Amino acid sequence: MESTNYESRIKDLEKRVRTLQKKLERSEADRRQLEDASEQREAILKNVIRELEESQFALERRGQELETALDNLKALQLKLIESEKMSALGVMVAGIAHEINNPVSFIYGNLIHAHAYLRDLLQLVQFYQQYYPEPPPVIQQAIETIDLEFLQQDAQDLFQSMNIGAERIAEIVKSLRNFSRLDEAELKIVNIHEGIDNTLVILNNRLKSTTKFPHGIKLIRDYGQLPLVECYPGKLNQVFMNILSNAIDALEEEKIKAIQTETEDFVYLPCINICTEFIDNYWAVIRIADNGSGINDDVRAKLFDPFFTTKEVGRGIGLGLSISYQIVVNKHRGKLECYSTPGEGSEFVIQIPVTQNNTKSVDSESKKVTDHW
Repeated sequence: MESTNYESRIKDLEKRVRTLQKKLERSEADRRQLEDASEQREAILKNVIRELEESQFALERRGQELETALDNLKALQLKLIESEKMSALGVMVAGIAHEINNPVSFIYGNLIHAHAYLRDLLQLVQFYQQYYPEPPPVIQQAIETIDLEFLQQDAQDLFQSMNIGAERIAEIVKSLRNFSRLDEAELKIVNIHEGIDNTLVILNNRLKSTTKFPHGIKLIRDYGQLPLVECYPGKLNQVFMNILSNAIDALEEEKIKAIQTETEDFVYLPCINICTEFIDNYWAVIRIADNGSGINDDVRAKLFDPFFTTKEVGRGIGLGLSISYQIVVNKHRGKLECYSTPGEGSEFVIQIPVTQNNTKSVDSESKKVTDHW
């Protein structure tokens, strides 16, 4: 009896052991499934993180591309505005020159006839004085009132002065028309000196002495023997305008500073020196130097960058020199460089080939103009 109970208990224990083993096996299987699921989750999580990082990098790169594209669009827009302004200036100048040219031509053409008429009338008066030396009191009174003797002497000088003035106006009109150059899209063979002089005519009012700057700005032209140059004259005039305007701005700022320290022994005299020369039988070089405060190296390194300016807000958008650089380097396959020492002024060197078939280069540093002041 006891043996039967013992066997029954053993079988029961074996059954329970088998049940526990099955439970352990299921637990082990569940554990392995959990581990596999955990590994899968980790792999999925890693893939998600990697994809997120790649997406973030792509978004950042795309953002940079969009930002660059926006900056380029802004630069292009401002360059178009600047070009449109110069084009509008050219049209306006050409229109003004045309409108002035008509009356000036009329006046200048008729001065000769007016001079001849007055000469004949004065000769007739002399005949009257010769044959009627004693005029009536009324005529004698009129002669004294108008000071006939002075009138006869001054009439010739008067017409000569009027003739010189008319010629001067005609020269200004010619300079204005040459500066406007509405055919600027085409390569032309031109005299560079005429382009510089025409630009100076436009800026002449800023060079003159004023109440604020009684000495004005001294201008030195040191022109060399330049051949005719194949270029885009309107574009090149724009370069001269930008560089000369910046030089005048710098000299005006320096003059304002110097006024406070000027004494009888020291008076600051602003000056611009324009020098031209022909180098290596290939290159026309134009140097525009001023005796302003100069430019430090940090600023000089950024001078030709778009939108870089040291001027106050409203006085410049930082495109003048950038556009000038593109005109000289990209349009004419030349070089535009700036040399400056703080306190000793600045010099801009423009170098372009006399024909657009040249590819030779020259070291402007070695040809640098010495101090003119």
